[in-house]
Amino acid sequence: MQRVLVTGAGGQLGKCILALAARYPQLSLHGSDREEMPLDQPEKMQSFLQAFKPDAIINCAAYTAVDKAEEAGEREKLYQVNVAAVRALGVYARDNNCKLIHISTDYVFDGNGTTPYREGDRVSPVNAYGVSKLKGEQYLLSENPDAVIIRTSWVYAREGRNFLNTMLRLMKEKDKISVVDDQRGTPTSAMDLAQVMLGILTAGKWHPGIYHYSNAGETTWFGFAREIQRISGLNCRIEPITTQQFPTPAKRPAYSVLDKTKISRVFGLMIPDWKESLEKVLGNGH
Repeated sequence: MQRVLVTGAGGQLGKCILALAARYPQLSLHGSDREEMPLDQPEKMQSFLQAFKPDAIINCAAYTAVDKAEEAGEREKLYQVNVAAVRALGVYARDNNCKLIHISTDYVFDGNGTTPYREGDRVSPVNAYGVSKLKGEQYLLSENPDAVIIRTSWVYAREGRNFLNTMLRLMKEKDKISVVDDQRGTPTSAMDLAQVMLGILTAGKWHPGIYHYSNAGETTWFGFAREIQRISGLNCRIEPITTQQFPTPAKRPAYSVLDKTKISRVFGLMIPDWKESLEKVLGNGH
């Protein structure tokens, strides 16, 4: 049985992975939170790894406060969690014959594209968070080319802080809300992504490298909100606005649809449409 360490187990993706444990009896899943394995405390992190001795690590932990990351006072923590810790996990995995799956982001791209981004396309992040995630990828692959990196986008689950839950709350509280309609991407069900990662671990053959995964199709945040409203049946007026009308400290990519051809081909995946997955999440609570 593979001993699998899931970092960031308190987050939406980590919770989804652990919720699937019964479906993967060949894996012994252990979720660690920032108390047990703090990514911003290298010594504590190393001593936990040495004691636990995982056969595989799924790294869901990250500094993800995109707007806060723009503050100068946050840079050290951002770098420690998204870059230095990722590099350290890569070194540990390399030196201990341990598989590593690391989650990255669509924010490594500048958003100036008009067709879905492939793994080899030029990277050029437009905010501090994106820069940190890209550096994490680069350091990880330089230390451990045998790692698997999955870039994903617009992740949501029924639990946790995410766009879905924010919209559900606002639609109940307000008569009218405004949502950005000029940023295109693809919502991703955390449960779908969790299944993909556990599938990769149990595939029998290890295929390292960078992959893109989100649900199929594309929309805007406004389109995503409209679909949430349609499925949930909440009565609220949703107005489309531009990015300019909703300024944020961190710039967002205007277009960040990911091309999933590679991951589909290598692992034989059938990727569900984002609307289909959203219906499932709102229907059964994951």
